Amino acid sequence: MLRKTLYGLAIAAGLIHATWAASQDGLPTAQVQSAGTAEAAPYDGVVEAVRQTVMAAQVPGAIVALPVKAGDVVKEGQVLVRIDARAAAQNSAASEAQVQAARAALELATKDFERQQQLYRKEYISQAAFERAESQYRATSAQLRAQIAQASAANIQSGFYTVKAPYAGVIADVPVSLGDMAMPGRPLLTIYAPSALRVTASVPQTALARVAAGQPVKVELPGLPADRQWLTRPQLQVLPTIDAGTHSAQVRVDLPADVKGVTPGMFARVWLPSQAVGAGRLYVPSSAIVRRAEMTGLYVIDAKGQPILRQVRTGRTEGDRIEILSGVSAGERVVLDPQAAARAR
Repeated sequence: MLRKTLYGLAIAAGLIHATWAASQDGLPTAQVQSAGTAEAAPYDGVVEAVRQTVMAAQVPGAIVALPVKAGDVVKEGQVLVRIDARAAAQNSAASEAQVQAARAALELATKDFERQQQLYRKEYISQAAFERAESQYRATSAQLRAQIAQASAANIQSGFYTVKAPYAGVIADVPVSLGDMAMPGRPLLTIYAPSALRVTASVPQTALARVAAGQPVKVELPGLPADRQWLTRPQLQVLPTIDAGTHSAQVRVDLPADVKGVTPGMFARVWLPSQAVGAGRLYVPSSAIVRRAEMTGLYVIDAKGQPILRQVRTGRTEGDRIEILSGVSAGERVVLDPQAAARAR
């Protein structure tokens, strides 16, 4: 005989205490109890990269090398894009030649100044002639320093034609192609560090006041397999600004560095604990669930110690347990092996 008891759906994340025992028929069972707990409410969010960089060109030129594509894993300092630098190389060579010419001019001015200084000491030339020689020496020395600075700037600018990875990461997007014209400010590619990810969600201002401080936060990643969809994180960051249009604030939860299969842009949920205390949710081990056609149920031990099939309505799955929305109450025993329960009947 089937019983169906409907219970209100609480938003709390339940804590389950299962006591293992055996029925009169020797069937393994579990007594499920629901403990009161802080309520938790879900808020839709998105996975973001903590370190994500849009790399743009600093100099104009044609793209002559593009050795990476979207999805490639790169190392720090690896060459990502090369821009035609032939003109820059010629400018750098010209600057070096001007430095050499300035050095030669300074050597000549130095020798001339030393001769004029000796003549002035012997009073063979006037003070005005000596001052002109000294002024020429200082001007030539300053010109050499200017040429050296200009050559250094040309060498630095030559490095702008090679774009390298600022850190180890993954190429997310490459909006340019080989042969395209790079212009200052035009994005060349996007790179992010997969070891530093977070989930960002918008939470109404009224809900922030009810968030329980110091409570762990649960993150749900529906795009992953069932055994990796739930993560518990100890900290929650609330940004200090409120959006004037939606009256909501952004909250951020950092993900573990070793999380697998998660990329920026994935859908996620953040379950925030509230200060309110509710009755808690009911969970049973996933192995106790039996599905027959469109019916979902489990075997419950009745007062006579016999297993009875009862229809239930299930909710979300967390690890090796599943939430029961209706059809079972706290304190009842459920059979962990439905096939054995069916044979026992």
